[in-house]
Amino acid sequence: MKRDVPVAHLTPVAWAAAGRSLIAKALSEFTHERLFVPQDLGEGRYRVLSDDASVAYHYKARVLALNHWQVDASSISRQRTNDNTELPLDPLEFFCETRATLGLSDQVLPVYLEEISSTLASSCYKAARPALTADQLAKADFQAIETGMSEGHPCFVANNGRLGFGGDEYAAYAPEAGHPLRLVWLAARRDRSAFTAGVGVDYETLLRDELGEATVERFRSTLRQRGLDTDDYLFMPVHPWQWHNKLSVTFAAEIAREHLVYVGEGDDEYLAQQSIRTFFNITNPTKHYVKTSLSVINMGFMRGLSAAYMAATPAINDWLAELIEEDELLRDTGLTIIRELATTGYRHLEFEAATDRFSPYRKMLAALWRESPVPSLGDGERPATMASLLHVDREGKSVVGALIAQSGLSPAAWLRRYLRAYLKPLLHCYYAYELAFMPHGENVILVLDAHGAVSRVIFKDIAEEIIVMDQDRELPPEVERIRVDLPELHKILPIFTDVFDGFFRFLSAILDTEGVLEEEAFWQLVAECVTDYQQSMPRLKEQFEKYDMFAPEFPLSCHNRLQIRDNKQMVDLLDPSSSVQLAGTLRNPIA
Repeated sequence: MKRDVPVAHLTPVAWAAAGRSLIAKALSEFTHERLFVPQDLGEGRYRVLSDDASVAYHYKARVLALNHWQVDASSISRQRTNDNTELPLDPLEFFCETRATLGLSDQVLPVYLEEISSTLASSCYKAARPALTADQLAKADFQAIETGMSEGHPCFVANNGRLGFGGDEYAAYAPEAGHPLRLVWLAARRDRSAFTAGVGVDYETLLRDELGEATVERFRSTLRQRGLDTDDYLFMPVHPWQWHNKLSVTFAAEIAREHLVYVGEGDDEYLAQQSIRTFFNITNPTKHYVKTSLSVINMGFMRGLSAAYMAATPAINDWLAELIEEDELLRDTGLTIIRELATTGYRHLEFEAATDRFSPYRKMLAALWRESPVPSLGDGERPATMASLLHVDREGKSVVGALIAQSGLSPAAWLRRYLRAYLKPLLHCYYAYELAFMPHGENVILVLDAHGAVSRVIFKDIAEEIIVMDQDRELPPEVERIRVDLPELHKILPIFTDVFDGFFRFLSAILDTEGVLEEEAFWQLVAECVTDYQQSMPRLKEQFEKYDMFAPEFPLSCHNRLQIRDNKQMVDLLDPSSSVQLAGTLRNPIA
């Protein structure tokens, strides 16, 4: 069968532009993580040498709070040091020339280069497509914003690897492609699969609500035509790529023995979200998200889902939803979560016997259903991924700047509303419950009012991303797995690393660079938010002193160092502290 692979976006001009931008990010983030130590040439100019000092990269940069390097991509040049001969910029050569400095092993380097190549190809693809301006995105609907994001994770240099996707599959399944698709459905024998649901959710009702009576009957008819008892099977949604590239081959024995039966595609169309393996229903936006296993490597993980890990997911979500509902301060901020209501997972017994819990072979067939935010929206409210606050359009204009301008509020007033909705509940969960999220841009949905100001936030991706650090707090047995015993040094990092360094560092730099708000004023607003919260909670005074948000400095926990060390299994989710890579300290901008 002939398949056309789209490569028209891969042109010399596009590749050069993408490469220059990526090298600028590498110089910035690797310096931030103290892998590079640039030589200061004066007047805002710097240089970084290759491993053997035969090549130098010269560039201009501003150094902002939290050791954030704002590198001017247009200023970067590459020269031989012996005769100052100008050399062309080449991102792949850049990593080969600095592999020892970066600590890229012989095993990791080629895979990392593949991820870099894929990230660059993605940048070329996005650059070739028509794009909404920042002003347009600030007024756009939920999915137009979601598919309009172009940068990926702000910290990671190789952030769009998607190793496993071919060129045609990238165009079909990458979120930025915005290509609607239908999910594949399999029937899985109940003696090898499981369905787990939260309070008030049952299998039959969920299936009919999500698929419709006619589709459910069509799937069951497929089983009956093969002489199979429908009561022996559970229906499971599957990513089309996973079915065609993995399950139909790797699980061939299960299919041959009718432990798994292909029953067809669903009728609804979905759009892939920034997290690649999560889908939003565009046929009926009030229906649930569906998150599926996807055996591609992206940003430090094989993006599978463990059937065993999924079993406790609904209970964890119910527990957190109840905690939020019962807490007066959290209710007052408007914080909600969209629960992961139900999961289903399949156990391949032979692969389980042959592997340990880390193995990607155990994560090939599972799925979950997560609530849509749409039914909870009030009049005039609209959702937007928080990642959009870091989006800068082709003219250098930011979405956050556009939202502030459209709101009619001053930058300080707009940010106070945002910080109250986003930072205040994070602080309270941390100090009152020793509960921490991973609240990066893709995990948070902003609810904007009719004028573009933040009225409240919604947290998502709960069960895999939250931890409880309190060793004495009573937890239901099925929720116990989120308890983590962290070293004292690491306990403050969920706020300092994930919020300050992982998001505010970039947000403040964008606002400062665009002339919307100076970075000092931004961090003053953050300090005010922390102070206001602490003054409202005198009963937690001991906790505030023990974990001091105004400490002069805090440990620098590094993202890229993790990926460079092991780009297939970056972190053990059951023991995250074992993977932390620290590199000195950062000066606390609110100290």
